[in-house]
Amino acid sequence: MSGPRQVYSPTTIDEALEVLSDRGSTARVLAGGTDLMVLINARQLDFSSTLEIIDIWRVNALRGIDDDGSSLRFGALTTWSQIIRSPLAMEFAPALLEAARTIGAVQIQNRGTIGGNVMNASPAGDSLPVLAAFDAEIEVRSVRGLRRIAFNQFYTGYRKTVLEPDELLVAIRLPKLAVGEISFFCKVGTRRAQAISKVVMASRLRVVDGLIETISIGLGSVAPTVIRATRTEGLLKGKRLNREMAVQAQLEIAKEISAITDLRSTEHYRRTVTGKLLGQLLRKAASF
Repeated sequence: MSGPRQVYSPTTIDEALEVLSDRGSTARVLAGGTDLMVLINARQLDFSSTLEIIDIWRVNALRGIDDDGSSLRFGALTTWSQIIRSPLAMEFAPALLEAARTIGAVQIQNRGTIGGNVMNASPAGDSLPVLAAFDAEIEVRSVRGLRRIAFNQFYTGYRKTVLEPDELLVAIRLPKLAVGEISFFCKVGTRRAQAISKVVMASRLRVVDGLIETISIGLGSVAPTVIRATRTEGLLKGKRLNREMAVQAQLEIAKEISAITDLRSTEHYRRTVTGKLLGQLLRKAASF
């Protein structure tokens, strides 16, 4: 198995888009490399005679976190370390900051990127349930122009997205946590750190006078893609938050997911733990 036929290293977005326009059907985009390099080193990536790499690490315009008023805009090459240190993320997207802290060790956090996590398209991606729960928006560009895609419509199946071969993910827009809302993030893995998740959950909600005014729940590692627990959200929205309702919701979310048994866990375990995490979230919101 040989290496890539060609490696391109653009330094601007326009240069990257030009290469993608010409080579997108045969090239793989390399960001931080924390996923792609593992596949290369493990010889799990099929390097045919035509496969090429577009290394975008030097495209500095893809880095940084900006306050856009109602949302935060994360450049695709923004690293987990940058998110962990960001006062904006701390104030307006604490669940994303919590997710960033669970990703790998410091070396991975310094190199891994939010855009890479999105494009890797793994249902176990730690940041993805946060993006699902917050109704994030994906910005992609090509030489044809800019396209914005609702995050919850970005994945079409296991490790499949709606991205066209000539398109580059350039940013993720995350609506800010509103006044009176709380957020929640929890990851369950084999160990406390540097583990692939067995179940990961994120949520944002507002409780007013004991009633659940708004709630959104994102889940990872329990279906072929990251999902929103829309049936459970519908059950809870507008209802009084008490122990009885919490039990009903736990039973509902355990039925709603599409868990499987694999090397990391069993279907039964994932259904049970997903219900327990929801119960933990609701107890936190209601303090009962």
